[in-house]
Amino acid sequence: MARVLIVLLFGLAGFTAQAQQNLPANGLLLIAKPGLADPNFERTVVLVTQTEDAATVGVIINRPSKLKLSLFVSPDIPTQNYRGPVFLGGPVMRQVVIAVFRSDTVPQAPAFHVLKNIYLTLNPDNIEKLLADPAARYRLYAGFSGWAPDQLESEFMRDGWYFLPADEATLFRDNTENLWEELVERAILAPRTRN
Repeated sequence: MARVLIVLLFGLAGFTAQAQQNLPANGLLLIAKPGLADPNFERTVVLVTQTEDAATVGVIINRPSKLKLSLFVSPDIPTQNYRGPVFLGGPVMRQVVIAVFRSDTVPQAPAFHVLKNIYLTLNPDNIEKLLADPAARYRLYAGFSGWAPDQLESEFMRDGWYFLPADEATLFRDNTENLWEELVERAILAPRTRN
């Protein structure tokens, strides 16, 4: 079941961003099962998407921090428009800023298509444009989570994760304090989407 869902959700990753804008979702929420003991992912909800080379990347969406954005961007980049917390996105490259953002047009700089009009990017040009736009809808993360091809499938087989389709409301939810508990319950009650 896990492999079929992963193939269906991520089989679209080879398309260009322009083509992806009109395709089904290329995003998934991984919800750590209560027994998952890895401190990097214990009690986490991770938005993941697949890259063109079949690797899986994502960000933990329920670990807000008290870190200042100014620690991660050049001093000449204005940060006053971003009022939200910097989330701890994962154990990989923790000094790099990642953005999940909404855009009605395909971004000019590289970004991974996640949902219709939703992208994930590590590209500084995209992030600078977001920071400069007071009306932009986005969330920033320090670091990301990543899996090599077939690694995540192996973790599904070891029974470490529930999974649910990603949605915009969950990605931009203001209060993520009880998000993990809510999604664990939803995953348990939705047996067709659970691992």
